[in-house]
Amino acid sequence: MAYKRVLLKISGEQLAGKYDSGFDTEHAEWLAREVKKVVEKGQQVAIMVGGGNIVRGAQIAGHGIHRVTADHMGMLATMINALALTDVFENEGLKTRCLSNIFSDQVAEKFIHRLANKHFQKDRVVILAGGTGRPYVTTDTAAVNLALELDCDIVLKATKVDGVYDADPAKNSGAKKFESLTFQQAVENPSIKVMDKAALALAMEHGIPILIFDALKQGNIEAAIKGESVGTKIS
Repeated sequence: MAYKRVLLKISGEQLAGKYDSGFDTEHAEWLAREVKKVVEKGQQVAIMVGGGNIVRGAQIAGHGIHRVTADHMGMLATMINALALTDVFENEGLKTRCLSNIFSDQVAEKFIHRLANKHFQKDRVVILAGGTGRPYVTTDTAAVNLALELDCDIVLKATKVDGVYDADPAKNSGAKKFESLTFQQAVENPSIKVMDKAALALAMEHGIPILIFDALKQGNIEAAIKGESVGTKIS
């Protein structure tokens, strides 16, 4: 079953592409072409971006920087990524709008539920910046929160591995991949760290499925939106 409207969560690390930090424009162009395949077939896509390639709030808090300030810096990092991604998408022929949950009227539109829906109706990709606009909330949790607000069918969490494993596959060659998980299993299993527990709990409470998949493989975004067997589905 194909999903009509999805929220794709992309981390800052993925936007860094081949670099250790910063924004990889070539990778963003590739991502735009992958998203374009599904938008041209009528699917609606919202993208929530992280900011860890620039600033990760939880890591810089301390030594004189308050946690709230650090989280605000992380939100601004997501804004930088969202603005860059919007321009790249537009340059690749994708109608795109950047909506922000932090006050930034000079550079992005304010996130308003009805405005986002109008953009979807005009076949635009909606890129979301600023998380929820509040500190102490990760962009994973923000992705689930906004997916619910925008009435998305599923949250697609892009990772560099092809699903959820019972151990780190990069460190353990015998790690076993889960084809599917219940929310209860994902929340209770301490070895599953692919998404924070608050995000999983929110999704479980409201019954929106999450797909953990490798977004760096060509065709995987389209396959995921078509409902094909890619990655690990948590539901």
